[in-house]
Amino acid sequence: MLFRRSCTYNVEQSTRHYAKSSVTLCNLGVGATFGETILHDLPRDSTVVTKTTCELLRVEQQDFRLIWEKNKELMNDIFTNCKLKNGFGPSVQQTAAAPSPTKRPLSPDHPNPALPITETPSPAMSRMGWALRTLLVADNSSCLKDRKVSGKLIRKCAPGTELVDWLVNLAPIVHTRAQAAGMWQALVEEGVLTHVNKEQPFKDKCFLYRFRLDEEGGAPAVGIPQAEDQHAANEHIREALSALFQRGPDATLRMILRKPSHERTSEELELVFEELVHIAALSHLSTSIKRELSSIFVFEAHAQAGTILFNQGDEGRSWYILLKGSVDVVIHGKGTVATLKTGDDFGKLALINDAPRAATIVLKENNCHLLRVDKEHFNRILRDVEANTLRLQEHGKDVLVLERVAKQRGQHSAFKYTVMSGTPAKMLEHLLETRLGQSVGGMDPFLDDFLLTHIVFMPVVQLVDELANYFHCDTHEDAQTPEDREYIVNFKKRVIQFMQKWVMAVRHAAFEEPSVCDFIEDLAAEVEADPDLNEETSIVHNVLTQMARYQEDRNQNAGQKWKLPPNGQPICLFSGNATPSKTVIRPDDDIIFRVYCADHTYCTLRFPMHTTAELIKACAADKLQLNRGPEDLCLVEVRSNGERSVFKDNDVSIPTGLSLNGRLFVSVKDHLDALTQLQEQECPTEGVDIDLEILSTKELAYHITLFEWDLFYAVHEYELLYHTFGRHHFGKITANLDVFLRRFNEVQYWIVTELVSTPSLSKRVGLVRKFIKLAAYCKEYQNLNAFFAVVMGLSNMAVSRLQQTWEKIPSKFRKIFQEFEALIDPSRNHRAYRVFVGKLQPPLIPFMPLLLKDMTFAHEGNKTSLDGLVNFEKMHMMAQTMRTIRFCRSRSLGLEPPSPKSEGEVRSYISSFRVIDNQRVLTAMSQKVEPTRKL
Repeated sequence: MLFRRSCTYNVEQSTRHYAKSSVTLCNLGVGATFGETILHDLPRDSTVVTKTTCELLRVEQQDFRLIWEKNKELMNDIFTNCKLKNGFGPSVQQTAAAPSPTKRPLSPDHPNPALPITETPSPAMSRMGWALRTLLVADNSSCLKDRKVSGKLIRKCAPGTELVDWLVNLAPIVHTRAQAAGMWQALVEEGVLTHVNKEQPFKDKCFLYRFRLDEEGGAPAVGIPQAEDQHAANEHIREALSALFQRGPDATLRMILRKPSHERTSEELELVFEELVHIAALSHLSTSIKRELSSIFVFEAHAQAGTILFNQGDEGRSWYILLKGSVDVVIHGKGTVATLKTGDDFGKLALINDAPRAATIVLKENNCHLLRVDKEHFNRILRDVEANTLRLQEHGKDVLVLERVAKQRGQHSAFKYTVMSGTPAKMLEHLLETRLGQSVGGMDPFLDDFLLTHIVFMPVVQLVDELANYFHCDTHEDAQTPEDREYIVNFKKRVIQFMQKWVMAVRHAAFEEPSVCDFIEDLAAEVEADPDLNEETSIVHNVLTQMARYQEDRNQNAGQKWKLPPNGQPICLFSGNATPSKTVIRPDDDIIFRVYCADHTYCTLRFPMHTTAELIKACAADKLQLNRGPEDLCLVEVRSNGERSVFKDNDVSIPTGLSLNGRLFVSVKDHLDALTQLQEQECPTEGVDIDLEILSTKELAYHITLFEWDLFYAVHEYELLYHTFGRHHFGKITANLDVFLRRFNEVQYWIVTELVSTPSLSKRVGLVRKFIKLAAYCKEYQNLNAFFAVVMGLSNMAVSRLQQTWEKIPSKFRKIFQEFEALIDPSRNHRAYRVFVGKLQPPLIPFMPLLLKDMTFAHEGNKTSLDGLVNFEKMHMMAQTMRTIRFCRSRSLGLEPPSPKSEGEVRSYISSFRVIDNQRVLTAMSQKVEPTRKL
């Protein structure tokens, strides 16, 4: 806003409007306004000429629009009054007929986000709307009042800001205003709540909203609700508010996708992008294309099954992705040839060529939700991306593909391009030449991605050879010019810096290959002998120190032996110490385990962790006297439910990869069906027998968290890659990850086992309450892996069917459990959990199965190689997940211990639970303690 002051000031200043024919339309005096047409993006329709010396206040278009959006009703009244004062009242036909400045007609291709997406509200949402309205009306101090807007009386309406305030105060489950706004938007999109002029979706602003019941033509207004209605409303909200809470984020996303592209904020675009990352149909597209799609995807909702989306032979103009529901693909003369479901896409060819539609698409069910992108927008994106792409070629072939970095709001990058794909050698060269030797704070993302994922496309031995070639490039030193010498020295410095960054990124894993240690010692000798490299002495000394620590630790733990107990207990050190205390399982550690054959006889073997299944198979067959050749035999896991899983001959880390009650068998390939589980596999695994009631729940959660932190700390980021691509491809073990994943299943089934093993109803009720409190403490300690395990255990079918037990759980505990279930809800790719964990600070123990799911999604949805080049976009996606583990452990765990009551017993108990993991057995036990009620 600008204030313009003239030399003289006259209180009776005025201005004149001149039309094109220079006809004076009116005189404007002090307090008058003009220029409101900037809201239309239209040219000025009149000329304003100063009549005397004037002082003006000016508001820029962007600021004016912002003020209008926040105070629309008030601004509309101001403009109406000003028009009357200026002589443009209702008698002026043109002005009276002009539309409201903000009512810009939406394109038919862009749905109005203020309107519902269903023809009628669902019963659940109608009931929730009734309950919320009942409590609002009953509250004498509530915001739901009759208000006069532009001379018109609006019954029982309330500003969005006050509705948000009220809901946040009503429900402890609602922690932020954004969550409350999303819940109100869920009601708006079904028509239960509406903007008074049906022009706005729900916004946490001063826009007025009212319930469907209070609209003109709706049910007649009633006074204060009866006491029984208030009680029923309270009860319903207590039971069903968590469902509305879960719908909030989806409703917010749909609202954003129904807004015109130019109205989506940067925060909203980021939210849409995060959703697109997890849509399988888009997994093959680059990050930049997904970001562009965030601004042009449009949400479509179709209420009726049988609706034809388009007909065979129609012009192809759009590409669709199914978010909810299913459609039939119908071809003339063939009928329905396919049914597409949630996550599938169709119509993509229309974005590439101008061929007519090859089939008719018919909605198969009611309330289908789709994402749509039109051809012209998608083609524009492809053109923009290609224009921002730089391709480096050698011998006529691409060796490196770079893409210009788009400037993100609030981010400043020292690099103008990011790597999309390339040959391993060329990417390394690009790193050394452009990403090292510069004073850039922190770790460069491309360098970090490379160091975390290079083992996929560039084995350690090859990387060391390439680095050695760069470092020893001065083979003709006598013929060098000063400029050549300077270039060579700078390159040597970059190689040294690369080694430092490598050790920082992957820690001791960098020293596991002997070739790396030899190269580091070579670097140290060169630096000591070359005075031009004196500045790098401290860097090399630091790397040598790290290497010495690794070698010392390795020597101390040499000959470390583990055992896999025969009765299903978790792996432990042979010394009998069940608690790992951050002890890392190494490839050359020995492990003692049993291998069975079909008649349940067994042999006990001792092998290093990295031993292949082929060698274990051959040795076990020899000891068990199976007179067959290795090619006729296989190594098999038989689970407690009888399922069988065959190991590949080149697989490693076999004993640690077994399920909770799994056993290892060697068998003739043709006789796999003869393998049966051992009798003890259907019984609980051995553990400490203790009365849970005497243990403090907080102390239990504390020691579970300490125990699992040690397991989590031992997992290296590389193990996620080995697990995703397959251990056999690398010949590397995933033993630490296996043990950590096994622990998740152990805690989950421990919950179920304890409950179905308790015949007393009162004790089961006490256990359920204890386990809900245990989940709460694990959440408080940020042990989200155990939190998920406990809640999933309580949600297990064998537990959820215990109606008599759950009926006696106090409503307070049931409500807490509903909140926990909402947090672990897997819908929208675990959106609730991702939002929650995104706000936490380390240290924390993440939900590991979801990280592995993200790794698998990135792997299976994207090719590792594109046209002979490494797909580095894929490497970046995987490195992002691996960095999550690093972030979670970036601070040491420092929990304040609770008052110790039985510390020794608790530590012994939580290290090895009694567990049954056979769902059939658990369900039968559940039926026994609480038979199904007969109707």
